[in-house]
Amino acid sequence: MKIYSIKSEPSKDSALLEDYQSAREIGAVRIGKDSLFFRVRLRVYYIPYRDIRRCFRRVFVLPANVCCGKGDLEVENLVVWGDAGELAQIQLPGTRTAKEVIRTLKERIPEADFTSPNTKPESRQA
Repeated sequence: MKIYSIKSEPSKDSALLEDYQSAREIGAVRIGKDSLFFRVRLRVYYIPYRDIRRCFRRVFVLPANVCCGKGDLEVENLVVWGDAGELAQIQLPGTRTAKEVIRTLKERIPEADFTSPNTKPESRQA
């Protein structure tokens, strides 16, 4: 099995393959000991935790017309940033899954920032 870095370089590293096989699977994401893995079609990509600077949820709200009326459909995404900016946007199956992925990544990468860059900082009182 080939596992590609985010730069599309295939890796045959046995330690990486072992990390992938023992990783916890949550939707299209696998959370390993040293790397975050995700599938895009038939390829598996990885991002080492040391390269991740920021992770957050991005939710798209799509208007939907159904037989009974109108409503909104929410599409959850995990966004991963590195030093150069956004590395990946990974679609997740739902809100509960997205929150679980973020919670688990907070445990694995405590030094990363888990806020969106568009979030306004809270005003601090002296």
